[in-house]
Amino acid sequence: VEVVKGMMFDRGYLSPYFVTNSEKMVAELENPFILLFEKKLSNLQPMLPILEAVVQSQRPLLIIAEDVEGEALATLVVNRLRGGLKVAAVKAPGFGDRRKAMMEDIAILTKGELITEDLGMKLENVSIKSLGTAKRVTISKENTVIVDGNGDKKNIEDRVLQIKSQIAETTSDYDKEK
Repeated sequence: VEVVKGMMFDRGYLSPYFVTNSEKMVAELENPFILLFEKKLSNLQPMLPILEAVVQSQRPLLIIAEDVEGEALATLVVNRLRGGLKVAAVKAPGFGDRRKAMMEDIAILTKGELITEDLGMKLENVSIKSLGTAKRVTISKENTVIVDGNGDKKNIEDRVLQIKSQIAETTSDYDKEK
């Protein structure tokens, strides 16, 4: 069992070009903004306003989405390599309802908003206030660790208690692993 202060999930970087520490083969982001998007990202056009705001802030960005593919992934990699944008992207953990619950956990931990189109939220309208933050994020090929999210301590404690009671009540091994 590995104990971390924060949250760890079993999704790694979507491209080795996001690696910042080639000795350890990990992407290390210090004090990053965290964008939580429930859909696939294949085109970055709707994200340009938020990307520009992040570049202005000179802070790194972690994108957690259902997937980041094609042109969107290529554009992020090119910008990362040119040094204009310190960025990394990972797939959202879990599947279906479990994915949504885990993304909400990350939102609570980082004090960010889960951008869901069901609620009428559009990527082009996202501001820096909607992004989560953490002290540090480390991403390997297989895992992502978010350390010291800036979420409200009370909200985090409430969520932990809720998860513990769900674990105590469940009989499913699959649900216990969550």
